[in-house]
Amino acid sequence: MFTGIVQAVGKLSLHGKRLSVEGYPFLFQINIGDSIAVDGVCLTVAAFRNKGFLADVSEETLRKTTLGEKAATNSKVNLEPALRLSDRLGGHLVSGHIDGLGRVHSIKELPNSWIVGISFEDKSFGKYICEKASVTVDGISLTVAQSSENGMLFYIAVIPHTWENTSLKYLQKEKLVNLEIDIMAKYAEKLLLFKDKEYKDTAHEAISKNWLAQNGWE
Repeated sequence: MFTGIVQAVGKLSLHGKRLSVEGYPFLFQINIGDSIAVDGVCLTVAAFRNKGFLADVSEETLRKTTLGEKAATNSKVNLEPALRLSDRLGGHLVSGHIDGLGRVHSIKELPNSWIVGISFEDKSFGKYICEKASVTVDGISLTVAQSSENGMLFYIAVIPHTWENTSLKYLQKEKLVNLEIDIMAKYAEKLLLFKDKEYKDTAHEAISKNWLAQNGWE
């Protein structure tokens, strides 16, 4: 588990069939087998190399995240070691499992912050996005400032500290980003769709007052 509080920005590249992550200050604190969030993707330290580490990565991960493209272009990535039970939870609970990709729709600089718009193609993703809720973008715990009426676009407000100390300052329009939904939202949905220890196909059903009553939520 992670918190979405980025501790360093490193450089991602390819090293044979592995990913190489270089340039972070907490190297002496980690061991082989430890988990590190790289742009929000939980990777396992397989070996140390230069000023970083190597990690194995599956074809599935390369296909469903931005890591493959970023490694091919030696791009900057956000880094966070796994959460200790004694650590402060400064952001929110982050699993390191990417739920989908978003695309940078807009970047607007304001006097005291930046407003970044992120769109996504998966319509089912929109139900998890609501104003003032948490969302993880490239491993960063952020708060949804506003969402569009059609649920396919949301905006995040980024303060100067976060902008300067993460990879957000390297963002460009149309670039893809890794997204992870707030895990609490997914658990809440599962509880609502769970009855008598059996799952029910509710893809065609809307959660309404009548639906809740029929499923024991009175």
